[in-house]
Amino acid sequence: MASLGENRYGKSRVRVMKVVRHETHHAMKEWNVRVLLHGDFERCFTEGDNSQILPTDTMKNTVYYLARESQAATLEEFAIEIVRFLLADNPQASKASVEIEEKSWAQLPIDGVPHPTTYQLGGPELQTTEVIQERGKPLKLTSGIDGLVILKTTRSAFTGYIKNAQTTLPESTDRIFGTRATVVWEYLESPSDYAAIRATTLATLLKAFAEHDSLSVQHTLYDIGKAMLEAAPELSQIKLAMPNLHCNLVDLSRFGQTNPNQIFVPIDEPHGYIEAVIKR
Repeated sequence: MASLGENRYGKSRVRVMKVVRHETHHAMKEWNVRVLLHGDFERCFTEGDNSQILPTDTMKNTVYYLARESQAATLEEFAIEIVRFLLADNPQASKASVEIEEKSWAQLPIDGVPHPTTYQLGGPELQTTEVIQERGKPLKLTSGIDGLVILKTTRSAFTGYIKNAQTTLPESTDRIFGTRATVVWEYLESPSDYAAIRATTLATLLKAFAEHDSLSVQHTLYDIGKAMLEAAPELSQIKLAMPNLHCNLVDLSRFGQTNPNQIFVPIDEPHGYIEAVIKR
């Protein structure tokens, strides 16, 4: 006999751009929103009864409606507004969750001054947040960055590892270290300024990556997480994933040339994958 297990439904990839037209400048955000509801939806699955179902198209329109009314300055604040609105308006829902990705647009510098109405995409990385609200329970919120591509050309080594019959990797005391990092942080309590914490964590991550004398990706990952916790006392833990985007040294000896750590082939598949949680 079949029975329905855990389920949820909603709308994904709701794209919205908001421009606030101040007298002196325009403030612009581009968000990609995912909205999900949990609740009393069993009869929809088992009997085709849609009487407790809020259409996903309505969820999409709710995002647009709230974006127009919202005073939120950050994606975290906007996500909180969405979950609270959905739960207040849908008694059949026991829990709502919202995930938002924000593109890294920044005002274009012209002669060293940010242009008031022109923007430039700063990089491939996305600013992220996830907010989960279950009735009668504390709100859960995480923030993060997805797809932060960084690379340094020195101060990275990898030696002393296990070697067996399948090992072909040579030891290196000076190698290129590239990664596409994903980081998610949790808060000890709701902060007063999400944007300031985001700026601090990103600056700390970049500084720690650049200055660390790395003996492995794991070694650098831990040092980054430790530095982020020290720089932002509002955080309780950091989850970091750092795929190792390899740059392989080219053998130029067949052309009668040396290769003093100068010519490489960048590859992104296959890549090493390192992930860890650093707790306070």
